[in-house]
Amino acid sequence: MDALYTAVATATHGRDGRAVSSDGRLDLQLAIPVEMGGGGQGTNPEQLFAAGYAACFASALGLVGRQAKVDVSDAAVTGEVSIGKQGEGFGLAVILRVELPDSVDQETGRKLVEQAHQVCPYSNATRGNIPVELVVE
Repeated sequence: MDALYTAVATATHGRDGRAVSSDGRLDLQLAIPVEMGGGGQGTNPEQLFAAGYAACFASALGLVGRQAKVDVSDAAVTGEVSIGKQGEGFGLAVILRVELPDSVDQETGRKLVEQAHQVCPYSNATRGNIPVELVVE
């Protein structure tokens, strides 16, 4: 792969620390969610992954929409990232909820979402590693 861009970020103290990007634009307090026994006074890796995946998938959807000459510019993608016990460790699962504009019929929308799932780098990285469910709304 020829890299077009490389993001660099450093996290300290794990889930109860801080994450900072090399350019300083991202500087977040991290905290364990209340549901996992933490104080919840910051963001967590699952929220960051959900936001990144949703944004990337929305861009992939826009790309395949433009190629198909279908306007999906008003689409919204919501990422849900769950963490849970898996064997001796932990695992992740993802649900991507894609809300398409009313002007896009269900069949066309479903095809575009499936195509976006083939194009999106996050989808390609997770394929075969964690379950990803696509929900077209």
